[in-house]
Parts: sequence; structure tokens; C-alpha cells
Amino acid sequence: MTGSGKTELYLRAVEEAIRRGKKAIILVPEIAITPQTVRRFLARFPGQVGLIHSKLSPGERYDTWRRARLGLLKVVIGPRSALFAPLQNIGLVVADECHDSSYSQSEPPFYNAVTAAQEYARICGAVCLLGSATPSIVQRHQAEVGESVRLVLTQRIRNGSADARMDGGLPPVSIIDMREELKSGNRGIFSQPLVNALDKALKRGEQAILFLNRRGTATYVFCRTCGYVAKCPQCDTPLTLHLEPDNVLTCHRCGYHRRMPEKCPDCGSTQIRAYGLGSEKVETEVQALFPSARTLRWDWETTRQKDAHEIILSHFAAHRADVLVGTQMLAKGLDLPLVTLVGIVLADVGLNLPDPFAAERTFSLLTQVSGRAGRSSLGGEVILQTFQQEHYAIQFAVRHDVDGFYVRELEERRRLGYPPFSRLVRLEYRHFDAAKAETEARRVAAQLSKGIETDKRIQTDLLGPVPCFFTRMDGLYRWQVVLRGPQPESLVRGMKLDGWRVEVEPVSLL
Repeated sequence: MTGSGKTELYLRAVEEAIRRGKKAIILVPEIAITPQTVRRFLARFPGQVGLIHSKLSPGERYDTWRRARLGLLKVVIGPRSALFAPLQNIGLVVADECHDSSYSQSEPPFYNAVTAAQEYARICGAVCLLGSATPSIVQRHQAEVGESVRLVLTQRIRNGSADARMDGGLPPVSIIDMREELKSGNRGIFSQPLVNALDKALKRGEQAILFLNRRGTATYVFCRTCGYVAKCPQCDTPLTLHLEPDNVLTCHRCGYHRRMPEKCPDCGSTQIRAYGLGSEKVETEVQALFPSARTLRWDWETTRQKDAHEIILSHFAAHRADVLVGTQMLAKGLDLPLVTLVGIVLADVGLNLPDPFAAERTFSLLTQVSGRAGRSSLGGEVILQTFQQEHYAIQFAVRHDVDGFYVRELEERRRLGYPPFSRLVRLEYRHFDAAKAETEARRVAAQLSKGIETDKRIQTDLLGPVPCFFTRMDGLYRWQVVLRGPQPESLVRGMKLDGWRVEVEPVSLL
């Protein structure tokens, strides 16, 4: 359960490891929540904790590396790369929020840090402890079949005290069908119940979180005269409008940017407008509705500078802001006792992507964000806005029903033949020439298909070749082939795959 005090269990496990003369590695999914975690470990183990992450300067990283190698550190904390700190005599490896896709490296060399942590612990003879309120379907299934031990925390902790149990448990979630809001004449981004709840929270001097897993002010720019859509010339994806600085259109994939056009580049019409919704737009709307409310925004744009995550989080934790607007960073283990309201502005983002893991990602994100509310005696509530309230991922998230979602999603995976009932290997080819990318993809697919037909024992399905969902990225055309079966990696072992990206157990097929 979110807010059940698993960080305290990590601290006590580290304490026991140190007592036995061992060292510990604590993995967190992203740098965003590292400062909060580090503070807790530094308070418990002063002078014994090192931090490793990508935002450190080379000198800072070298200093931590040297101290770890000399045995001056007992604990190392950080995201994926912290796993490779040169600690000796490791007794404990912890992967907090082990469900998070940030643990998977999306560029070569491909690896999942949680899987690597489990293997590393076996090599070292150490304990590997995975923690999550929403473990992945595969991780949960491993526990169900006895590959790992499942330990369940069923109660929330109030104000960080292990002795003070909350009677209310998880915060109630109200689901708002935005289709009905439209019928009633409300064309704003906030439903009336969310506006009312936000007003009450602010009047009580409490804090609120507004979550939308989409950046920017508008998600595409469209000409109503000719239908032109402003797209990235390198990625073919719609450009996102950012009001800061100076109405810039940005590609969130390659970083290309340009000014917002005053006229349509195709037909010259002035009827070119920005549509869609992003976190910047949410912040602007809050400021318009509640001018006296102090707002902070926590997304990629506001956290590009060093220490930006810690500054934003410390400001909000010190109640120097009333409303925190943000993207998926908000779902990553934050403990903010004054937050009594979480508003999920649009729960449907990402739900309909053509990916077998889309429902799991959405459920996990909604459940984790909902868990940010009601972490103190003040209580809390969650208001979830959606256009698809009938979808099973949303229905289970509204009820905080992790077990129910697991059973339903497991049955879906069994029916479709996806993990944990099979293994996947994803092969992706990229080229500046669209025809060459397609030709190479079809050549390798034919070679793989021949291998499957030759040896019937392989029992592998070949999906593709097809263009990737995001067909073009950084000017490169992308094609993919997916292998599905008990041991699909055996089919590609030994093959000459120059220029191909080969990913075993991918977390996404997009």
C-alpha cells in the first residue's frame, strides 16, 4: 500500500546489513525523488552515505566513486548507474518503486536495473529487496509462482510514525466523467467537483497536487482552414506549444524548436490555433481561477538545471506553494503530509497507445499518484477526471484494487500470449532512408522466419516487420520486428545484426 512505511523497512534492513559488516546499494527510479530518500538515509547513517547520479559533476562523481572503492561508504544511493558503484562485501540491494520503467535503459547497452540487481545479489550472496505498491505483472507473477517471496504491508503510516496508524487507509477516489461535464456546458479543463475541492483545500490552508502526464501548453498546432499540423521535420510528430519562453513549438523527442507561426505555412490563413492540454496550461488555469494561490510546476522543462528537483520539492514541502502541478515525476514515492487533494486532470493519457503494457502503465501511474493524498491525520481525497471511465484500468485504480487489476491483466496477457506467459525480444532498425529501413527490416524478418520454420522446437511467433509507432525519430526511420516465445533470444544469438538494436524483455513496443 502507498504510504505504508517501506522506506523505514529499507533503513532497518541497511542497519542490519551494516551491523553484519556488509554494505548496501539503494536504487531509486529517478533523480527526482533521490534528495528526499538521501535525507532520510543521511539522518540515519551520517557520513556513511554516497550519492551517484547523472546530474553530478565529474568531480563529484569521481569523489563518490573513490570513497566507495576505499571502503569509506557503507551505503550508495541513486538511479540505475548506482548499481555499479565499486562497493565491496555487498549484503543488501534495494530497488525502490521496482515497477518503474525508468529502471530500463532505453539506449544500448539495454538492461533492466531491477533484473540486474536481482542477479547481482545472487552473485554477491546478498539480499535483494524490491519495493512497490504496484509491482509489475511479471514481478507479481514471479512471487506467486515462488521465484521470490512476497511480503505485504496492509496499513498506512501517519506522519512517518510507525506507532500511529491511520484509520482511514487510502484516500477515497471520485471519478468524474468529462463527457457529462461537456454535456452540462463546462468546456474548461477542470470539472466543477475538482474546482470546488481545490477551493476548499486552499481555504483550509492545505496543499493540492494536480497531475497530468503531458508537458507544455497545447499538444498540437492545427490550421482550421487547410488542416495543416505543425510537425517536427526530423521526427514527424506534432510539435508542442510552450508559452515560456516566447511561444515556442518544441519536439519532445529530439529537441527541435521553432516560433509559433502567425499564419499557416501552407495556405497563409490566420486560422492557425493551438489545441490539446499540457502541464503548463494546467498551471495557467489554476492561476486564473485562484489568483492568490501559489503554484509550482514540476516537469522536464522546470527541472533541467542542477538541483532543480530538490529546490521545487523543498519549496513545496515547506509550504511555500499551495498547488503543485506536474507530470509523472509526481508518482514517484513523494511523502507530503500537507497534501489533502490530488486532482488527476486527464486519466486517459497513454491508455490507448498500441502497446500491450499500456493498461499496466496507466493503472500503476494513477494508483501511485492517488497515493500522494491523505498521508497525515488531515485525511485526503482524489478526484480523477476521465473520458473513459468504463476502462478496467481506471475502474481498478479508482478502487485502489491492485489484486483485482493483477488478476484481470494476467488473464489478458494469458489470452494474448504476452509476458509472463512468454518472453519478448524486440529488434529495431533505423536509417535516414525510409526505403532502406524497410528493406533491411524485411530481410532480417525473412531470415528469422526461415529459422522458425527450420526448427519447430523453437515455438516462437514473429510479429512484423512493421514501422514503429513513432515512425521517425531524429531524422531516422524506424522499423521493428518482435519475437515472442519461451526463449526467443535463442533465435537471434549468433546472427549478424549490424546496425540493429536488440532489446530482450522490452518495457514498451512503441
